[in-house]
Amino acid sequence: MASERVHRSILNAKVNLLFYFLSLFLTFFSRKVFLNNLGDDFIGLAGTLGNILGYLNLAELGIGSCISYFLYKPLQKNNHEDIQEIMSVFGYLYRCIGLTILGGGIFISLFFPLIFYHATLGLGIVYFAFFSFLSSSLFAYFINYRQILLSADQKNYIVAIYLQSSNILKTAVQIFLALAYQNVYIWVAIELIFGIIGCIILNWKINKEYPWLKTNKKNGRYLLSKYPDIKTKTKQIFIHKFKDFVMRESDELFIFVFVSLKMVAFYGNYIIITTKITQFFNSVLDSVNAGVGNLVAEGDKKKMLSVFWELMTIRHFIAGILCFSIYYFIEPFISLWLGSEYILDHHILILLVIYMYIANSRGVVDMYNHAHGLYADVWSAWTELTINIAITVIGGLAWGIAGILLGKIVSLFFIVVLWKPYYLFTCGLHQSIWIFWSGTYRYYIIFAVSFLIGTFFVQNAPFSPDTNFLSWVGFCSVSLFGYIICNAILLWFFAKGSKDSIKRFFKSKI
Repeated sequence: MASERVHRSILNAKVNLLFYFLSLFLTFFSRKVFLNNLGDDFIGLAGTLGNILGYLNLAELGIGSCISYFLYKPLQKNNHEDIQEIMSVFGYLYRCIGLTILGGGIFISLFFPLIFYHATLGLGIVYFAFFSFLSSSLFAYFINYRQILLSADQKNYIVAIYLQSSNILKTAVQIFLALAYQNVYIWVAIELIFGIIGCIILNWKINKEYPWLKTNKKNGRYLLSKYPDIKTKTKQIFIHKFKDFVMRESDELFIFVFVSLKMVAFYGNYIIITTKITQFFNSVLDSVNAGVGNLVAEGDKKKMLSVFWELMTIRHFIAGILCFSIYYFIEPFISLWLGSEYILDHHILILLVIYMYIANSRGVVDMYNHAHGLYADVWSAWTELTINIAITVIGGLAWGIAGILLGKIVSLFFIVVLWKPYYLFTCGLHQSIWIFWSGTYRYYIIFAVSFLIGTFFVQNAPFSPDTNFLSWVGFCSVSLFGYIICNAILLWFFAKGSKDSIKRFFKSKI
């Protein structure tokens, strides 16, 4: 069971990485083709309609995460009856959400003549595109909902292979047809057709993986009373997810209100880079989520703690690389890419690095809290959101973007850095919080020392990062090599879990 868990985690990571690079390349290439052949207005329309659907999908927040938590234990015990009942409940809930989203979509579409009054494309393509996108989205609620079982069973690589392959093929076909016909209706039709094809293929694969799986959405309504915790957990998770959504989507709005529209674009350049880098590492790190859920379901506290420190070492190692790279490499990159006039004040970069370190090192605690179903602290979500908004409003008025970042850092410090580990160790692992801090403080000291030594390599690198991209790559390689070697050595000798994580890398055993 343990070796199988590691094997699946590694397989998930490999598949996620492969499709990350494929989609990254295709995204940049296809966007240029679509802009040139379909026009700025249509691409802007597609983005706007996507945002509208994003807000409609807020209705889902929490249910998918909740169901995955309830699936860990029956999957670990191979209890087919419980799995079928939970999936029936999930199917019923997702059908309710799908109908809600459908109703919301129809209602919003009534106002399209007002919303798109100045659109040059015409209402015909607006409605055709919106309902095509809406239909593709609803497949997940009415048909594809069973893919949650693959994710909880550490088989997310199957979802990635089939859905991502379908998306890549779809984009390739759209590129070809856009070059050949420059017709927006054809582009949208392909979007819908491949949504249907992807749905059919994925469900065929699910039936092959779980031939015993029979779900009944009608029974799900009555079975919901058998699992009252699903309702409770869903409400709790919804609040936490809603808080995350608001905090994630509000930055640009606050910058627009307190600074300027121009600064939204300037800050957006930084966020595009940091987001892409973070997504790259998360495509690997998040592949162990279901594995941790299965580990917790086994109930071996000693093994849980051992794996916890291994994952903490990896997370802080990656967070350190990210922050060191952002601090020293992002400004010369932006200068080469867009021009030195797009570089923000340096104190904004410092605050961004602090925020990124907290945000990227928190993942292990979040993972374990989810695996234990620890979402009852809804007060912490409201507190984090309140602190964030209060400091952002005051700081935004006084210091602009720096004040907005300060709001995020302070709220994360009190809730994510201090409270969440306490909640996990006292209510989940049932261990003293001092066990957590006796290991965690070392990561911060190691990062600080490594950063200082890495600075020596930065200052003595034989390349000028502002000259051209080739020199920038050389500068990054020399500087980052120095930091990584130093950080890895210090982690090996002083960090909990470092030796075990290295042994696991070579032996692939838990």
